[in-house]
Amino acid sequence: MPGKTTTPRITKFTNCRILRGNSLLEQDLWIDSVSGKILRDQEAFYDLHLSPDEVIDLGGRILAPGLIDVQLNGAQGFDFSVPQPSKDEYDEGLRLVNRGLARTGVTAYLPTVVSSTPEVYHQVLPSLRPSGAKHAPEDGAESLGAHVEGPFISPGRNGVHKPEVLRAAAAFADLEHCYGRANLLAGPAQSVKMITAAPEVGNMAAHIPALAANGIIYSIGHSDASYEQALAASKHGAAMITHLFNAMRPFYHRNPGVFGLLGQNDRRPRPCYGLIADGIHLHPTSIRIAYNAHPDGCILVTDAMKLCGLPDGVYDWTNGDRIIKSGPRLTLEGSDKIAGSSATLIECVNNFRRWSGADTARALNAVTAVPARLLGLEGVKGSLESGADADLVVLSDVMDDYAGPTLTVDQVWKRGVKIVDNEKDRPVV
Repeated sequence: MPGKTTTPRITKFTNCRILRGNSLLEQDLWIDSVSGKILRDQEAFYDLHLSPDEVIDLGGRILAPGLIDVQLNGAQGFDFSVPQPSKDEYDEGLRLVNRGLARTGVTAYLPTVVSSTPEVYHQVLPSLRPSGAKHAPEDGAESLGAHVEGPFISPGRNGVHKPEVLRAAAAFADLEHCYGRANLLAGPAQSVKMITAAPEVGNMAAHIPALAANGIIYSIGHSDASYEQALAASKHGAAMITHLFNAMRPFYHRNPGVFGLLGQNDRRPRPCYGLIADGIHLHPTSIRIAYNAHPDGCILVTDAMKLCGLPDGVYDWTNGDRIIKSGPRLTLEGSDKIAGSSATLIECVNNFRRWSGADTARALNAVTAVPARLLGLEGVKGSLESGADADLVVLSDVMDDYAGPTLTVDQVWKRGVKIVDNEKDRPVV
């Protein structure tokens, strides 16, 4: 725990391959645990006359920014969509999630709340605000704001979302009523960072500019939108597609649907898109097709649920249904509907690297630089440039006899402080 050991202020990593753009370069990296930032090494040594308190030889391993998951429903037995008897109990559940995520290399994420009633949103969203400067390194992964997935989605593409809570928004006031006005509008009380909604339901597409003006990302998902409807949403400012291919109108050669946005070649930016590379939600070839269509927009997500890390079995879900867990596969009891994922983000990176043809640097960018760009956090998260937050993961690239080349998380650093050391099989804090 903090206070038992002295945290080095300046740490220098050497003999490592660091992620820079689309390459892994052999360079040193300096970080500062007081500012929590990455330093410019030449400036630190020559201008500021700083000397490292600790030099770490990584033996040629990879040093990457901390991983970012923009769609995570829960973990460690805790579900973001389930209110607790008290705010303190809910916040304690969040702390368990944050520490568990850190052990898997995730240092920042969007806690995702599925389609719920207004009462649920009003109760849980204040706890899911961006953690900000108050977030101590030992707390583990930090919230970057909530991702509300629904309830303004297509009843025909609801997946496992409870049909009776689904809604349609005629006016922006309908969104404010559902999520809570303070949770939507820009300001210190704002909780919502991303909304997944179907643009063809109600008057949803018309509200995209107002959401964007408040810094909220609109993501097309759980949608039966035609290509034309998806294109109109994109022109209004939709910047993301939630779990591409899943819970949306299938690709058809005469109407490519939402997937067709990846084929745009005009001057309007194509949206980013989430891929669940867990081997269950998508066929490897579907992942390869999407990535080749728009490699710069690919974001890997887990869509993980609270069942991550729990034994196989049958579990109650938030809406009264039951979920069957069999390894990473989660399905709705009594059907073959996929009910989410229990894979970790680094597992998705490994699968994606094997299936997509992307090299290691580009696979890592899909969980670092690309989500940071989507979230408007370039230069702060997902980067090893000077001035960025010193959220880091140390990775080994090992050969698994069954799976082949596999990245493993050895260490995790949060704001310049080592918080996980998996090489010793224990958290540092």
